[in-house]
Amino acid sequence: MKPLRIALLGMGTVGSGVYQIITKHGRELAQRAGRTLEIRQILVRDLAKPRPVDIPSHLLTTDFSQIVADPDIDVIVEVMGGVAPAAEYLRSSILAGKHIVTANKELLAKHGQELLSLADEQKVHFHFEASVGGGIPVIKALKESLVANQVSKVMGIINGTTNYILTKMASEGTHLETALTEAQTKGYAEADPSSDVDGYDAAYKLLILGSIAFGSRLDLSKVYVEGIRKVTPIDLEYGHQLGYTLKLLAIAKDTPDGIEARVHPTFIPNQHPLAAVSDVFNAIYIEGDAVGELMFYGRGAGDMPTASAVCSDIMDIARDSGAKKACSCLYTKNQLAMGSTVSRYYIRISVLDNPGVLAQIATAFGRSRVSLHSVIQQGRGEPVPLVFVTHEVSEADFTQAMDEIRALECVFEVDNIIRVEGEA
Repeated sequence: MKPLRIALLGMGTVGSGVYQIITKHGRELAQRAGRTLEIRQILVRDLAKPRPVDIPSHLLTTDFSQIVADPDIDVIVEVMGGVAPAAEYLRSSILAGKHIVTANKELLAKHGQELLSLADEQKVHFHFEASVGGGIPVIKALKESLVANQVSKVMGIINGTTNYILTKMASEGTHLETALTEAQTKGYAEADPSSDVDGYDAAYKLLILGSIAFGSRLDLSKVYVEGIRKVTPIDLEYGHQLGYTLKLLAIAKDTPDGIEARVHPTFIPNQHPLAAVSDVFNAIYIEGDAVGELMFYGRGAGDMPTASAVCSDIMDIARDSGAKKACSCLYTKNQLAMGSTVSRYYIRISVLDNPGVLAQIATAFGRSRVSLHSVIQQGRGEPVPLVFVTHEVSEADFTQAMDEIRALECVFEVDNIIRVEGEA
């Protein structure tokens, strides 16, 4: 198959990520798609501007007309942001018969209906996975994996900036202005943070999600939007006393009377899955009549997560217009036996309540090169529980240690062993 030739509109954070992925993983991507991916041109504002990656100068241009008139370019990837001139560029590209990939949520919220209808008329692909949730594949899930469901609710934390601010306010008792300044220092918030803090960024994304989930286009002007500027530390403290966590939530519901679509600060029970989503992470909670409850979680922004979603859309176009690859297996890799795997472990043991018991067990662990992370010893009587959590260790060494421990006269029983992922 002939290469899939791509033009990038923009070479900022996301554009640089897309370029890096395609150049670094080109061979694997070609095997998966059945054809090579070739970046043919890149539209920039300033040819002399320093860039985060080295790009051959012949790929760069400031002339969009040169790109849209090139008959060899198959796909336009818009990662420049903003509504103008991006909307006109995509409109012209569709009319020229070129497929579209975009990460631009504001553009889609304001011009999506027009552009998607035009793409259908011209029979070209129009993909926008990266417009919501960065690298989280929620749009594809709604369009494909959940197509057999009637989705009744979509609720999520879809703005990482505000989630970071609220996390800092809740954990450190800081005021919004202090947390916002820190977010700007770390690059999580723009110099003008109003789109994030006032809820508009989340509203754009909710419109996209709700339209797909419910099969009905939503009107941005009818989406209720309230930001976090009124939130104070005392609000968070009262919520904590009542068992709630505060998040800026985007909520869409398909009710018998119509579709609800709203963005506002919301208290949720501490036990709700979304309550544990902190810092700049995003999460989208979905309810479907067949599948039940689902939650998608991950980094909602950043160069590589968003670029990952853009490249996924490019691959969909490459597969559809080229050879279809049913099998995704590219390699024959060694598969480890369980004894070679590495994990952390939680162990609960019933033992005699005698001096020196803990030392005997710790010595047995040490002989098999098992390092202990933490130990809990509580209560008196026979038997008494001991609880251990180990550092990472091979399954083989751990099994050897447990065989020795079971044989100790001070041990009544090894009550339970559970593997542990991650540090507490």
